[in-house]
Amino acid sequence: MAYNLLKGKKGIIFGALDEKSIAWKVAEHAHAEGAVFTLSNTPAAMRFGKLSELAHKTGSEIIPADATSPDDLWNVFKKSMEYLDGKVDFVLHSIGMSLNVRKKRLYDDLNYDYFKKTLDISALSFHKMLQVARKLDAINEWGSVVALSYIAAQRTLYGYNDMGDAKALLESVARSFGYIYGRDKKIRINTISQSPTITTAGSGVKGMQNLIDFTGRMSPLGNADADECAQYCITLFSDLTRKVTMQNLYHDGGFSNMGMSLKAMNMYNRGIDCDCLED
Repeated sequence: MAYNLLKGKKGIIFGALDEKSIAWKVAEHAHAEGAVFTLSNTPAAMRFGKLSELAHKTGSEIIPADATSPDDLWNVFKKSMEYLDGKVDFVLHSIGMSLNVRKKRLYDDLNYDYFKKTLDISALSFHKMLQVARKLDAINEWGSVVALSYIAAQRTLYGYNDMGDAKALLESVARSFGYIYGRDKKIRINTISQSPTITTAGSGVKGMQNLIDFTGRMSPLGNADADECAQYCITLFSDLTRKVTMQNLYHDGGFSNMGMSLKAMNMYNRGIDCDCLED
């Protein structure tokens, strides 16, 4: 059901790849709620993904960009304002990648060149995006910027590796830039800490299926899926959340406030009974 929450609003959505992407779901819901927007991803991602299909479905323009390049980001914002005939009202940052995770490098044996790329792609790109948008005055007053994060920014989760550091930096950027943008332009900046979600990128994290099973057992409402996360993003783009900024908002079925659930304890007890748990 659509509520016309974004009627008349314009935006840019970074990071949609295929129908598993949270950004893809955000684009579908934003379109249903009345928004018009551009789509952006790297040329390589566009070759392997289905972005043209999404663009056709939502009547959107695709503007390729490497989000680590300020020049590319400048081009995205400039062309978006030309295509949309004015400033934008919302921006989604749904970008993250770790070569250390892909190549199964453990946290105490990181390749530092890969680590720098993790930080640049997954976090510094957010700062670059905001800095370019601010210099171009590309976002309307009371606009909204959202980046997708994960609880590994606050807690150690085995297998998430250097992405945890990147998400911590991402959330810090949202707070620091949120103050400046809020003070000067009334633009709000938030991050959403989403449940572990089977996206094309997320499926590369070691033990992802087991992690999803664990968090599902721990969360009183169960895991939030990509479609539900997209709906939450829409509320943050809407005028209903005009005074929410500089927040990391947990969208995880309650997992972030849990210590131990009955379902998880029952599974743990079965593991003790079969004497198959490891330290």
